[in-house]
Amino acid sequence: MRIFIILFLLLTSLYSKGSDFSVVINKPFNDALLDITQDYDRQISAVGFSREYKQSSNNQSNTYTNAFDYLSSVADAHGPQMQLVKIDKYANLTLNKATKMSSFSEAIAVIKTPSNGYFVGGYTLDGSLIILKLDSNGNIIFNKSFGTKNYDRMNNLVKLSDGGVLAIGSSITSRSTHDGLFETGLGLNDIYLTRFSKDGRKLWSKKYGTQYDDRGIDAVEAFDGSILVLSTTSYENNKNVTLMRITENGNKVWLKHYMADEVITPYKIIKLRDNNFLVSLTQKDEMKKEQIRLIKFDLQKNVLIDQKIHTAYSSGLKDIKEYSDGSLVGVGYVNDTYNTDALVMMLDSGLDMLHQEHYGEENYDIFNAVTILHNSQAAAAGIYTYKDSQESNMWVVKLNRDATIAQKSINSVNIYEELVKLFKDEIASGKMIIKEDLSIEFMDSALYFKVSQYELTDKQKIYLDKFSTKLIPFLHRTQEYINTLEINGHTSSEWNGDNFTSRYLKNEKLSMNRSYSTLSHIFKNQDLKKQIWLTNILKGSGLSYSKKIMRSENENREKSRRVSFKIILK
Repeated sequence: MRIFIILFLLLTSLYSKGSDFSVVINKPFNDALLDITQDYDRQISAVGFSREYKQSSNNQSNTYTNAFDYLSSVADAHGPQMQLVKIDKYANLTLNKATKMSSFSEAIAVIKTPSNGYFVGGYTLDGSLIILKLDSNGNIIFNKSFGTKNYDRMNNLVKLSDGGVLAIGSSITSRSTHDGLFETGLGLNDIYLTRFSKDGRKLWSKKYGTQYDDRGIDAVEAFDGSILVLSTTSYENNKNVTLMRITENGNKVWLKHYMADEVITPYKIIKLRDNNFLVSLTQKDEMKKEQIRLIKFDLQKNVLIDQKIHTAYSSGLKDIKEYSDGSLVGVGYVNDTYNTDALVMMLDSGLDMLHQEHYGEENYDIFNAVTILHNSQAAAAGIYTYKDSQESNMWVVKLNRDATIAQKSINSVNIYEELVKLFKDEIASGKMIIKEDLSIEFMDSALYFKVSQYELTDKQKIYLDKFSTKLIPFLHRTQEYINTLEINGHTSSEWNGDNFTSRYLKNEKLSMNRSYSTLSHIFKNQDLKKQIWLTNILKGSGLSYSKKIMRSENENREKSRRVSFKIILK
């Protein structure tokens, strides 16, 4: 097993572009990521599939006199397996795990569980549907295989308010009256829904459709527990979009068809914060070019906004998410005759476009899914293809609110090393120490405060000026990684003639005054631009004598009367 892991890591390479948070996971054969989410530890998880070649377990000396016997022996040697990857804020790959199934399979959706694990939905290439429940390390808790006796395919797995999930996809029409899902009149492919409880118990399975080719695309739960289903109906040269509302038990409430002269392709339906719904589609124009179309509607199927976004090239948004302020981020593709790029689009609450960016090389690149992160950035997952390659790779990108690629976080070790270089003279002369937790302490006796004093001396002011002239520009240069600069005031524990309560409170006030004197002196010496920026990161606090300096179990009162600094990263 150990040898396998080592070989696996050797075969797997991770490419991260400079300081951009753009991670390409390059493995042999075609690979892709199809859905993405954020973990409770702020890492990013994505699922999809990777393809690999499996060595035959048969004796290599076997000889075959019949070509069909040989083909049978290698029929399952190459194909996709469900893939889970995790990436930390430094763009490091912390988990890269293929879930080995008895049949080749692809994962198409991932949902977080309360225990920081996952529900993963997908399908096998022989037509079965799969739901996995995984722990936070990607280990299987349970594995449910389900579906009809026909060829089934899952398109999404939807999180429900009771902790369960809804699988939506399509199934080839049943033609056996012994199949409990058979309904007279259904034809070709049918919409196929299956609901599971949070412990993996199947609650119901139902088919819906017409005599034509119907496929379930996506679904979302409404605030009242009913479910909105997005699907397509194809016949002759037409493809129409259907919205269906069903009860929590799968009974139809209403249907609404969207018909057009040109082909419509739906990708996503989401519930908005105002309890209305939004559908992302593409519709071909008179030049046969795909244009983005967004439809906002309410629970009673009334259309509130029907917006077409015209772009220079064929474009589509395969996934879309809403921010807390009602604006939206969408990801997908944009293509011309020779090239497909990944598309990122920012929209306001009225569905007007604010920004768009294209990413990728001169080949096939696409974003399949997006999730909004805790800090209002977004993460997208998809496919990246190198310029001179024919093999697709798994791709994860972190995005800013203006659709640009975010920067990787810097490890605290890197910041520490840069600070040590910056203040090497002060450290060498014994006037300062910098710890690996990014705390900074002054060691020169001229920099300590006298008993009960908090006003800065001339020597302290001169030293703080030299110190801040180095520190503040450094923090400003690395501001995308800096969350807080703490300036903490400290005291010794004595206060003659007072009881414990009074002694602590007086020292607490004194420590806050020392912090404020230092903070205000540094702040006043900055230009207006730096001052405006510092208001976002500066934090002054008084710690009384809770962090007093101890030497050989005795308090060093002189060194305890001080200020200290601490840098906290994002």
